[in-house]
Amino acid sequence: MEDCETISRALSPVFDVNEPMDGAYRLEISSPGIDRPLVRKSDFERFTGHLLKIEMEIPVGGRKRFRGVLAGVDGEAARLVLDDAAEGQAAEVMLPIRDMGEAKLVLTDELVTQALRAEKAAKRELREAKKEQRRRKSGKKAGQAAAR
Repeated sequence: MEDCETISRALSPVFDVNEPMDGAYRLEISSPGIDRPLVRKSDFERFTGHLLKIEMEIPVGGRKRFRGVLAGVDGEAARLVLDDAAEGQAAEVMLPIRDMGEAKLVLTDELVTQALRAEKAAKRELREAKKEQRRRKSGKKAGQAAAR
């Protein structure tokens, strides 16, 4: 959320000066959220192991709606372990990514935990980068003072 606010504050004056749109507008920067839609192959690769809901544009095996755990990507298709497979039916299905109308992560405790860990790691990296930047600045100042 903080990143969205920072970007909005940075872009707003640029848009005000350059006036890229005719008439009034409202600038909104947003995040796709934890239960974001998956659209690229890399999205499916990154969220392997998580629960998905998929709506197909083109039916697969006579079905358009699927729900299950993403078991990975093979070529250009997502491998889904169905949570509603009846006895005698295949528990796993390959769904072509290009034929999907919508694929979304289902909000689960595991997904929330992963998102919180990722946020914590990103904040830690930012703190470390800022520390390193301060060290470099103080090192330069010390070097300049010694040169005098």
